[in-house]
Amino acid sequence: MSWNSVIPKAVYILPCRNPHIFWPTAAFPWWTFPINPSRRARAAQALREATLPKGDAFVTAQLAGILAAKQTGNLIPLAHPLPLAHVEVLFEWESDEVLRVEAQASTSAQTGVEMEAMVAASIAALTIYDMTKAVDKGIVVENVRLLSKTGGKSAV
Repeated sequence: MSWNSVIPKAVYILPCRNPHIFWPTAAFPWWTFPINPSRRARAAQALREATLPKGDAFVTAQLAGILAAKQTGNLIPLAHPLPLAHVEVLFEWESDEVLRVEAQASTSAQTGVEMEAMVAASIAALTIYDMTKAVDKGIVVENVRLLSKTGGKSAV
């Protein structure tokens, strides 16, 4: 049985620092708030304290990312459904204004799961955006990319 894993990266910029950590195969998103510092501070504090109007964004984004990874075959044309053995979504503050979202996926199938990891990271990042926009509409989601992959036909 071989385990394939993928590490994609995405950049979204959000305020403050609050690491939530998981492990293998990843997609990293970062968020940018180049707007009013007081809004940034309020958004960051609400995100850290889970006091956003819609609730705890980290928990919701983690669930959204995992569910999205499982639906990759339905979301991406010509992608096929895969039996996922593991999907994790992690959040780590890179600075007061940069949040990294990392998604990791693995399968026992004879194929890679990079699309599943990148979809998970992207949807988790968009979920954070959706839940934070009530406090600060200046969030930017950018730079989704594969960071590493092991197993499958083409390891990166």
